[in-house]
Amino acid sequence: MVTRLYLIRHGQSDGNAEGRFGGHSPTPLSDLGRKQAELTARALHQENIDHIYSSDLLRAVQTAEPLSELLGVEINKTSAFRERNVGVLEGLTFEESKQKYPKDYYALINRNINHVITGGESYRHLLRRGTQAMSEILRTHRGQKIAIFSHTGAICYLTLHMIGAINRGTVQTPWLVTSNCGINRFEIRGRRNTRLLTVNDTRHLIEITGNDSFVGG
Repeated sequence: MVTRLYLIRHGQSDGNAEGRFGGHSPTPLSDLGRKQAELTARALHQENIDHIYSSDLLRAVQTAEPLSELLGVEINKTSAFRERNVGVLEGLTFEESKQKYPKDYYALINRNINHVITGGESYRHLLRRGTQAMSEILRTHRGQKIAIFSHTGAICYLTLHMIGAINRGTVQTPWLVTSNCGINRFEIRGRRNTRLLTVNDTRHLIEITGNDSFVGG
């Protein structure tokens, strides 16, 4: 019984456009982000998605809405797929973060998985809440096609988890880039048989961004 999983990053937000840490802020999609969401919906419509889940943050929900409308499938919103809570860094630019909170900033960009940002959470916390929710979803919808709309950090760590690249002893991790509305596709055939089909697929956006990032086959 083959299950298909799609992890999709939200479209460009106003915060992304300004180069600011989004965290748990309710920043909406930019004009470009809304166009990206529409093109993503058209691309995923052809995949015959059965279930749609989304972070409950505004930018993720707005990205999921066009696909929900095309398919007539309800969006299941959950805080489990939120971005990492970046605490004192939320709303700051990278340069502002580096100047005001260097310890938190460098722990974040060096992907120290256990560092808890002041007033926020660690990557380990993000990983725990995201994987618990995803595991339950995969059990509930075995043999179906599931789209999850989330955020760059959450998708990075969910993907690392899916390919077995994180364990209890992991201290630092690589960073898997996911562009706005990039898609990671998985095929799951059993507990020990997961195939990563595409990473950061943005071919559906090329007409507006000129970005043809794609890894897979």
